[in-house]
Amino acid sequence: MAGAGVLEFSDATFESDVLGSSEPVLVDFWAPWCNPCRMLAPTIDALATEFTGKVRIGKVNTDNNPGIATNYNISSIPTVLIFKGGQIVDKFVGVTPKDRLATSLNKHLE
Repeated sequence: MAGAGVLEFSDATFESDVLGSSEPVLVDFWAPWCNPCRMLAPTIDALATEFTGKVRIGKVNTDNNPGIATNYNISSIPTVLIFKGGQIVDKFVGVTPKDRLATSLNKHLE
């Protein structure tokens, strides 16, 4: 379900791909049955294109990877977490406009 440039994170790869990343990482927690998640998908795809080489952007399917969702207390989806240096630096719950996400990412690139 991930678009071009959008990574798939899993319980097995989350620590190395997200927490160990030297770049900021945007993680979209979603599930295939979630309509708002599908509404957010084009925004995530557009951000992946816009921030290529600057930010890692990926998705976690909460149905297939319940461990990560539990670790981060994801109780409603879509939830977008932005990590920098292995720490959560921003959180958005629900369908979030692209400009709000982009503003946050730019702030954490500085």
